[in-house]
Amino acid sequence: MTLGQFGLRRRDYDFPPFRPPSEADSLLLRVTRGCPWNRCTFCSMYKGMKFEKREPEEVLEDISMARELYSDRVRTVFIGDSNSLVFKTDELVRILNALHSSFPQLERVTSYARAKTIAKKPAEDLEKLFKAGLNRLHVGLETGDRKLLEEIEKGATPEEMVEAGRKAKQAGFEYSLYVLLGIGGEEKWEQHARGTANVLNQIDPHFIRVRTFIPQPNSQLYEAMEEGRFQPASSETILKETRLLLKELQVTSHFLSDHISNLVPLHGKLPEDKEEMVRLIDQVLKGLREDDLLREEMEARRHLTNL
Repeated sequence: MTLGQFGLRRRDYDFPPFRPPSEADSLLLRVTRGCPWNRCTFCSMYKGMKFEKREPEEVLEDISMARELYSDRVRTVFIGDSNSLVFKTDELVRILNALHSSFPQLERVTSYARAKTIAKKPAEDLEKLFKAGLNRLHVGLETGDRKLLEEIEKGATPEEMVEAGRKAKQAGFEYSLYVLLGIGGEEKWEQHARGTANVLNQIDPHFIRVRTFIPQPNSQLYEAMEEGRFQPASSETILKETRLLLKELQVTSHFLSDHISNLVPLHGKLPEDKEEMVRLIDQVLKGLREDDLLREEMEARRHLTNL
């Protein structure tokens, strides 16, 4: 648990290794270790880590420890690791109840989740979790294009992505979907943008969060890039892809590029701010054609390896 700037560091507290940037100030609570799927070709997270569910009593002990240190300071909690919804519903409800009773000022509890897991989970279980105080789900869509989903071994179809999103929203959750800009490489940017917009339009998530794909060591796509089998999208291509995605979207979502990997700080509410975001992309595209320093700066971002 890091609890943002508060910085609890205890050997006997089980720290989740990853969390969304939007959970920077949250209490981090680990319910599972690793990823039950762990096959995505773009992902370097959890590699070499065997997936396991923690014993509920261990989790409750962590909550008790955090309560002693930070009882009145905790406002948000993020549950890790990659897919806490694989936990038995009743056990996760017990953990959620303990969180809310331990931290009376708690405003939000969030978790990563896989679309496939949500799609398979009974609607009544999702409703139980929401009523117990799990407010928001962070889910990796990555792309809505069927062929690309198969190529990156995401383990879910466009239909399952849509079903998961609709079920989660119906249960009451805030739904935050992640899109990987550039996951189609230099060649498949247009099908990626159109397919992704199609899925997002059917779900209309509360949040669309974009990340620019940068191949990371210990991932299959990084190896493919090193061997010349995958050509990363150029900065210009990623901007054109983002522009097309925005133009195709017919949603009422918040669109956020809240990550260091992204080329342009796009933040807005759709559809109200769509044209302003498109204009900003057009300005940057024009700058890339005219400004060598800007082109070099953006290309340098493609070599980030510590995200």
